[in-house]
Amino acid sequence: MSALIIAGAVMLVLGLLLAAMLAAANKKLYVYEDPRIDEVEAQLPAANCGACGFAGCRAFAEAVIRGEATPGQCTASSAEIVESIAEYLGVDAGVGEKHVARLACAGGDDVAKRFAHYEGRYSCRAASLVAGGGKHCTFGCIGYGDCVEVCPFDALHLNEHLIPVVDEDKCTACGNCVTECPKNLFSIQPISNKLWVACATRLRGRDAKQACAVACIGCGLCAKAAPEAVSMDGNLPVVDYDKNEFAVRDAIEVCPSGAICWLEDGERIIGEKAQKALDKWFNPPPKKEKPAPEVAETSEVSG
Repeated sequence: MSALIIAGAVMLVLGLLLAAMLAAANKKLYVYEDPRIDEVEAQLPAANCGACGFAGCRAFAEAVIRGEATPGQCTASSAEIVESIAEYLGVDAGVGEKHVARLACAGGDDVAKRFAHYEGRYSCRAASLVAGGGKHCTFGCIGYGDCVEVCPFDALHLNEHLIPVVDEDKCTACGNCVTECPKNLFSIQPISNKLWVACATRLRGRDAKQACAVACIGCGLCAKAAPEAVSMDGNLPVVDYDKNEFAVRDAIEVCPSGAICWLEDGERIIGEKAQKALDKWFNPPPKKEKPAPEVAETSEVSG
């Protein structure tokens, strides 16, 4: 019996000793954490998308408290939430220009030809491993919607021609689509970048046109119409957005295919010349029938 009492006493003393050591260590090693971090994090959307440039909402909240970021950098938050956080902290909201995802391709199944029917896992990444995806233009959008699947904000959907369409009101520029696209067709752009090259093909001239009705054929007319902002990189035009004031709509008016377009309120606008070419593509004029060759009349001679 005395042995049990001694063992119990030893355990009690040992427990008290360890508890005292833990309490001392906790006091000595305590790291103060601003309670406002929890308050700010609670107001954030918990998307952990990384669009703000930090590794999740918690890291962003800590950066805002430290003054290393502004509430407006969270593009997933509504304007009301951003203002609420700014008011709570007594800082400027710092709302900058909205950024959205943009797709450098307009070649849906209505205008881009497929040379093969793909059967297998319904995924752009999987299909791209098989002959580049099945389209004549192996540089363009495959159209199986991997980008749609990874968008946490329901800002992407496939239209009837299997081309992803960005809902600019819902897009938070998280960049998931940029990472997921096996053709590297998405990029994050300020919404003020309206002159846009909706093509990434490296095919040239006739080959490009035969593969897709809206492909860039490398004519260079857009670069001549807006030389301050547009230059040619091989057969593709490149817009210098540092000179955005010179990125004018004149460039789309001379484009014969609509590969360079104007983006306004989520709508893709092409020039009149390109629109006429597309109308002709969808409604080709009837082929003229060749007249039957005339047969010379022969007269019968009896004798």
